[in-house]
Amino acid sequence: MAGWQQLYWDNTLVSQCDAQTDQQSMIIHRFQLAKGEQTIECRLESDLTWQPFSFQYRVLVDDAMVCDGTRCEKDIENQVPYTPPPVERKFSVIGLVSLGMKALKSAKVIKVLMASASLAAYSWLFSYQFALVLIACLVFHELGHVRAMKYFGMKTKGIYLVPFLGGLALSDEKINTRWQDVVISIMGPCFGFILSLLLLVVYWVTESQFWAAIAVFNAFLNLFNLLPVLPLDGGHVLKSISFSMNSRLGMLLCIVTIVSGVVVSYTLGLTLLGFLLIMGTLDLIFEWKYRHQSHLLPLDRYGQLVSSVWYIGLLIGLISIIAGFASTGDTLLSIPLLILGT
Repeated sequence: MAGWQQLYWDNTLVSQCDAQTDQQSMIIHRFQLAKGEQTIECRLESDLTWQPFSFQYRVLVDDAMVCDGTRCEKDIENQVPYTPPPVERKFSVIGLVSLGMKALKSAKVIKVLMASASLAAYSWLFSYQFALVLIACLVFHELGHVRAMKYFGMKTKGIYLVPFLGGLALSDEKINTRWQDVVISIMGPCFGFILSLLLLVVYWVTESQFWAAIAVFNAFLNLFNLLPVLPLDGGHVLKSISFSMNSRLGMLLCIVTIVSGVVVSYTLGLTLLGFLLIMGTLDLIFEWKYRHQSHLLPLDRYGQLVSSVWYIGLLIGLISIIAGFASTGDTLLSIPLLILGT
């Protein structure tokens, strides 16, 4: 749908038409199917409106209509994506381990074991006090992903803590739209930002530096997740925005924005942030080559604008918390900014 409409029959491309930018654009696909020596003339008439999304279609075979209907964004969100049948594989040790992990993943005991392992790992690396704070921040972050999944009616498996890697919010269902990808991805850092604001309120009430340190650390943790590098949350948001644009100019503007971010990062001395932005640009260019193979419904212009403003606003909010406390000159509160400058 980005740049053109492609029509597949039994996973084979049978027709392709340029996608129109008009609010209402009629696109007609014509193709032929062979039935022995007989040739069947097929025609698909589609009327696509992006905002609000509406897709009306009629299918005609030998000039006789066989079906018609209308689809809206809610229909797309609730449908089950096509999943290719699994390829039968021969026995292997890796396959056996994978099967064992799948069996354990559904058990509640694995959550407890992984949470305990995370607590032990972070306690060994830092201290048990820091480990408890880190796990609390991770759980609150992942809770944002879970709440977003439930908002879209998706069944969730809960939150899993992985030692040294953070946390995971898993679901039994796949997403169907880029908007779902944006909301589910960005709600984790959004919950993290809200937690930092709540901790700041506690700091202002108690005047205890302990709460300020947690607020700054949590802001840094969520800022890192917003970097435009897959599989981080920011990578998913940026990919959904850029892959929804219907022209190469949109992709070019996206790259220019990232390059501008790199320049600003190096100007402000945020070397690590600039380096990761460069990695995100390379990752984005690679993913762009395969954008037409995605089944996800792209964002409309309004969705692209809302997602961009939401993403940039969240970045500004988190950086403001980090930079604000770093300006106080306190060594502990300046650590996240020092890390970004390494």
